[in-house]
Amino acid sequence: MVTDDLLICGAGPAGRALAHRALAHGLTVTVVDPHPRRRWAATYAAWADELPEWIAPEAIGAAVDRPVAWTHRRIELDRRYIVFDTAALQDSLDLSGARLIQDSVVAIDRAARRRHDGPDLPSARLASGQVLPAGRVIDARGVARSPALAEQTAFGVIVDRARWPEADTYFMDWRDDNGAEPDAPRSFLYAVPLNEERVLLEETCLAGLPALDQRTLHERLTHRLHSRGISLTGAEPTERVRFPVHGGRLSTAVFGAAGAFMHPATGYSVATSLRLADTTVADDPVWPASARTVHVLRQAGLRALLALPPADLPLFFDAFFALPSSAQRAYLSGRDDLSGTAAAMTSLFRALPWPLRRRLAAAVVTPLPRRTPGRSTTPPAPAPDPRSRTT
Repeated sequence: MVTDDLLICGAGPAGRALAHRALAHGLTVTVVDPHPRRRWAATYAAWADELPEWIAPEAIGAAVDRPVAWTHRRIELDRRYIVFDTAALQDSLDLSGARLIQDSVVAIDRAARRRHDGPDLPSARLASGQVLPAGRVIDARGVARSPALAEQTAFGVIVDRARWPEADTYFMDWRDDNGAEPDAPRSFLYAVPLNEERVLLEETCLAGLPALDQRTLHERLTHRLHSRGISLTGAEPTERVRFPVHGGRLSTAVFGAAGAFMHPATGYSVATSLRLADTTVADDPVWPASARTVHVLRQAGLRALLALPPADLPLFFDAFFALPSSAQRAYLSGRDDLSGTAAAMTSLFRALPWPLRRRLAAAVVTPLPRRTPGRSTTPPAPAPDPRSRTT
């Protein structure tokens, strides 16, 4: 039986990036996925300063030096933002030399599997019945949806740039021109260039428990665009987003969203996976004590967002984006920057009015509410939230 250095379960952006870097470091690699050659369709984005140096330039479809957040006012963000060319990103993560197996992993045995000709090894059992040992087995299959997990949802359309009259790139546009009732769960517009010819316009609920459904988001996007003079024909390419914004395990045996790399208050994980691929290949620690503590603080941040009344979400983000760029960067990207994350959260808390402070303080110490199948349970207050790409 062929035994490779690394067996990766899952061929999405995280798994493929890990396999690509393992090959670059001379390891032998097997990747198992139900559809290992399927083309990716989602849009991925990141802050430019998060990316490792090895990212191929052609993988970047568009870059914006100062994206904009609209809260109660227009705020330029002093941080370069990039949107990947999804097809080029996938192609740049070349897997030539890896063994690709089209199958599903049904179980991973962390207990060593004894070989007759060598040392004990972990293994993965496939739906076909095959058992694959390897030097290391890493799960990169993402996080399964669950009624207990808050989700990000979005509905978007892709239009020619000529049809989008605004010059700004909107990382987050909370203006209330989407037709939603004032006390309804909030959503915002995410409007970013994909390349020189096309723009993605997406109505987004970042974190809801339950999250807004696709039909509601579609209706809001149509209303918002119509209010800005853009009528949709129905022939535009669409994008639908739905995935958990938290979950996963803090372990060296899992990677990507499955390994809790996703920022629970934004939904970004792809950039972190790209950045930590070499660290994981080298089997170096990716969860030092500081990163574990930051993870706990980020979970508290998610609970705070879910607890905010809809009308207060723009106020919350107005205060956040008024923080110094260094503080914003620490909270959004400093996964092991404990002092920076804590300072940013403290500064944000102090900048908010007392009624919001009391609500957020209560939410931070309260576990996330749990839903059971067939029962619609909302968090302490209605709660969609800020947006983020499935990066």
